[in-house]
Amino acid sequence: MARILVVLAHPDLQASRANRALQLALAPLSGPGGPVEWLDLYARYPDYLIDVPAEQARLAAAELIVWAFPLQWYSVPALLKLWIDEVLAFGWAYGPGADALRGKALWLLPTTGGSAASYEPAGHNRHTLDAFLAPWAQTARLCGLRYLPPLALHDAHALDAPALAAHGAQVRDMLARWPSVPAWQRLLDGDCVECAVPAEARPLARTGGGWA
Repeated sequence: MARILVVLAHPDLQASRANRALQLALAPLSGPGGPVEWLDLYARYPDYLIDVPAEQARLAAAELIVWAFPLQWYSVPALLKLWIDEVLAFGWAYGPGADALRGKALWLLPTTGGSAASYEPAGHNRHTLDAFLAPWAQTARLCGLRYLPPLALHDAHALDAPALAAHGAQVRDMLARWPSVPAWQRLLDGDCVECAVPAEARPLARTGGGWA
């Protein structure tokens, strides 16, 4: 399997401008023998029935995990959230003795309809984009993943084709040079900040009386 897993979560990729342009830009890296495996979640799981062992196998084989998604209601799209809920399981991705993802890296590629200025305290979203992405930064730390600085594309509805292509080319260049991108080296070479989860904090089994 490929060293880099790009998980795309767009409910209507054919109608997308930014994420479709990203798919086209990464095509040279995701062909046979390329370093990138491209996983279109909505194409793979239109019924939302996720093959958890298959997805865990993809993650286990990858060194770098990339989530590409449009920001929807300040979060990830529904199918990506379900994928996270089911695939990053207690006892496999996090919790005592769970080390399947430890030391790997997570990179987020969110796209937004709003401008960069709208994701400032003075903007109409009233918070920075990092504030909305904080749950996923913490998810990474819970799983022992190294959280790389996200690369957001703002104003996706308004950008022209050259701007979209330039963003795709930047992503392609960074993935092609994985892991030797200078901006990532300190994070990759340093200690991995991990949040230990005590055994008593584990979720209840589905058959054992419900969830917390």
